[in-house]
Amino acid sequence: MISVENLKVEFSVEPLFEGVNFVVNDKERVCLVGKNGAGKSTMLKIIAGLQQPTAGHVTMPQGCTVGYLPQVMKLSDSCTLIEETEKAFSSLRQKEQRLERINGELAERTDYESEAYARLIEQSTTLQEQLLMGGSQSWRADMERTLMGLGFERIDFQRPTSEFSGGWRMRIELAKILLQRPDVLLLDEPTNHLDIDSIGWLENFLIKESKSSVVLVSHDRAFINNVCSRTLEISCGQLIDYKVCYDEFVKLRAERREQQLRAYENQQKEIADTRAFIERFRYQATKAVQVQSRIKQLEKIVPIKVDEVDTATLHLRFNEPMRSGDFPVICNEVNKAYGQHRVLSHVNLTIRRGEKVAFVGRNGEGKSTLVKCIMNEIPYDGFLKIGHNVQIGYYAQNQAQLLDESLSVYDTIDRVATGDVRLKIRELLGAFMFGGEAGDKKVKVLSGGERSRLAMLKLLLQPVNFLILDEPTNHLDMRTKDVLKEALLNFKGTVIVVSHDRDFLDGLVSRVYAFGGGRVREHLGGIYDYLGRHASPPKGERRPPLTPPKGERTLAPGTSPLGDEGGLGASELYKQQKELKKHVNKLEKQVKEAEQHIGELEAAIKMIESHMSTIEGAGDMTLIEKHMAFSRQLDQAMDEWTTASEELEKVRKL
Repeated sequence: MISVENLKVEFSVEPLFEGVNFVVNDKERVCLVGKNGAGKSTMLKIIAGLQQPTAGHVTMPQGCTVGYLPQVMKLSDSCTLIEETEKAFSSLRQKEQRLERINGELAERTDYESEAYARLIEQSTTLQEQLLMGGSQSWRADMERTLMGLGFERIDFQRPTSEFSGGWRMRIELAKILLQRPDVLLLDEPTNHLDIDSIGWLENFLIKESKSSVVLVSHDRAFINNVCSRTLEISCGQLIDYKVCYDEFVKLRAERREQQLRAYENQQKEIADTRAFIERFRYQATKAVQVQSRIKQLEKIVPIKVDEVDTATLHLRFNEPMRSGDFPVICNEVNKAYGQHRVLSHVNLTIRRGEKVAFVGRNGEGKSTLVKCIMNEIPYDGFLKIGHNVQIGYYAQNQAQLLDESLSVYDTIDRVATGDVRLKIRELLGAFMFGGEAGDKKVKVLSGGERSRLAMLKLLLQPVNFLILDEPTNHLDMRTKDVLKEALLNFKGTVIVVSHDRDFLDGLVSRVYAFGGGRVREHLGGIYDYLGRHASPPKGERRPPLTPPKGERTLAPGTSPLGDEGGLGASELYKQQKELKKHVNKLEKQVKEAEQHIGELEAAIKMIESHMSTIEGAGDMTLIEKHMAFSRQLDQAMDEWTTASEELEKVRKL
């Protein structure tokens, strides 16, 4: 479907990437990963034909259609939601109008035997077939179903697009692209502005309904694990193809980096030995030939590049917070309305000291509103009490706007860092993607995403005992999210997280508050417990409850995704779970292979029996011997399958 050959892109002396070759097959779903700035979005633009490479080319079959969703786009605001979405079917509607004109002309003409009349009949037939294949009978129903799956309500259909926020307008564009049903889907961070229900709907659509080849860039680990079966990594200017899902890629990448390090160290030793030989014998005439040979040998060495240091292994630890009261937040009959629109109604909740809870629900259901009530930023009705000695650290979605633009990135963090953390400021900045010279940039030149990351790091270093984080992961890559998640797991205070990122919430929170219809409902357990029991599908859709990616086990609250060096037992628990996951994967593979072997043996036995039923094969001893041999193998394979299945069932219950 997509063939990329010898692709090279240069923006400066050092190529962004070069020598890139890969093929995306029909209906294949591929994830493109790499550090920020590695060239993922550039790659999507080149495939979409919006940017030209320095060298190489991308080829697709003639007539192949491409749907591209960028991270940022300019949208028109001159029509209603339904009118804007209908633009996805502009070609279909043009064909419908053309068919109406042809049918009208056919009704008026009487020259039934003429060539012109025959041509009109042929055109009418062709258009009818094209409309039938394009879904002309159901496009309006498809449009409504897609819009509602992405979180819109019917009452929104006649609203002007200018009334929607940037995130909702991105959903409109995503709906248009999906409705066009292109041969190739290129999606750049499609989940950034989606809530949990909408992410689940999009997963279901891409896995079960879409027939497109998909290449996507995303920092939502659960999403790409569920959707993609192949991972392409851009690293050190090269592209490495891993034909596995993201979680398996992480393991293979770690092994590959170890190999790189060993090769790099061996090469550095070889270079050092060669240089030492040259310096030692440079001025000895008897060694002149050997010295010249070593100099040429040194010039021919191609330096081995090593992937950037995996800063996600950095352990960000908070200073011990001051003890707060037992109940940092108590809400009793809290109500909030904007005019006639009631956002929150009869909210009752109590958050205990040390708890980590999640606020989830569709956008606009009041999550951020309740947070603002807790922060006393907006008026409300009812009783809301902040506990004794509570020191709140608040990360709002607009937190980045509050940074001092005159300071550098390093100075911003240096002013809040205390104790041993001051010795690791550069490492911390690297973990939050401000490594090298980026740490010396002024805040005023940072992008919105960079400011958000800096604001998050600054908050984490402040002495507070109650953190409220509103969409903290929107601009973080997966490694940085792991650093943040481990820091929150080790945090001794109380945490409220407003987030749609299932992987980030998994193992972090022990209680979920679901917002919807003005109500707030409490659910004990982690995010997947809540989704499995209570998440309802979008209207008009039936899909199974959301679950962790296949082969994954949910981490217990308090368990670090990266391990723990503090002797608290989290590291051992995580290792045990990791080993258990490996064992499950191994058993699943054994069961699958046994089932495949059984199928092959049964097919072979069936073929032999069909030959034995003929006159020629009735007394053929060779066939009888083969039948007996395959039957014994089948019995053995059935025993192996039974043993592996029973063992797998036991392990899954652990």
